[in-house]
Amino acid sequence: MKILIIEDEYHAQKYLSNLLKEIIPTAQILDMLDSVEDAVDWFNEYSSPDLIFMDIQLADGLSFNIFKKVEVNAPVIFTTAFDQYALQAFKVNSVDYLLKPIDEVDLQKAIDKYQQIYETNATFNQASLLKVINSFQQKEKFRQRFLIKQGKDFIYLPVEEVAYLYSADGMTFIIDKHKKRHLLDTTLDAIEKELNPKNFYRISRKQIIHIQSVAKIFTYFNHRLKLELKPESKVEAIVSRERVKEFKAWLDR
Repeated sequence: MKILIIEDEYHAQKYLSNLLKEIIPTAQILDMLDSVEDAVDWFNEYSSPDLIFMDIQLADGLSFNIFKKVEVNAPVIFTTAFDQYALQAFKVNSVDYLLKPIDEVDLQKAIDKYQQIYETNATFNQASLLKVINSFQQKEKFRQRFLIKQGKDFIYLPVEEVAYLYSADGMTFIIDKHKKRHLLDTTLDAIEKELNPKNFYRISRKQIIHIQSVAKIFTYFNHRLKLELKPESKVEAIVSRERVKEFKAWLDR
């Protein structure tokens, strides 16, 4: 099986390459590319591989742009560190998607799915995938500001000024970069869906943080992490145990 890896993180490239060689000893890794531009050049020069592993976010933009610039005739398994991109539609219009860091069991399942579908001479439908990508990108609009009531008046707070958000006693608060606290008339669940996952991460059921608010990271009991935030938080910032692996991947981009 001839495989192309499109991934902008060197360690992730090597990790995936090694996993693939363990699962498919006969696999041939044709190349490992790290940008949309390099991928477009590669497809213009070489014939299509049997299978492509493609990170959604590359060094120079979303990998979706590759399909808009060149014809891709090989099935794709998308990889991403963000649930924001983990859409069920990609399971229909590509082979699969894998959340990073990639788990060996999930990778094996994706390979099995590829073999069941495409090793029986099924063809990859780029036009169908493009429709999903276009629909997704039209919906990918993140919140730009918050309208906040202060007494009888209102102010607006740009998202860039948000350090972190938390919930307490049934209420939701923003702490801005100047350490001011603002009350919001919504829930963390609703807000989480509106924030760009590149910059914001929900470390627990009660807290969402901006990446620039992380000052220090400490190991904490029960396999959790404790964060020192800036500005200083009155509420302990603890990364829940089940989110530690994904949180580390989010930071390591």
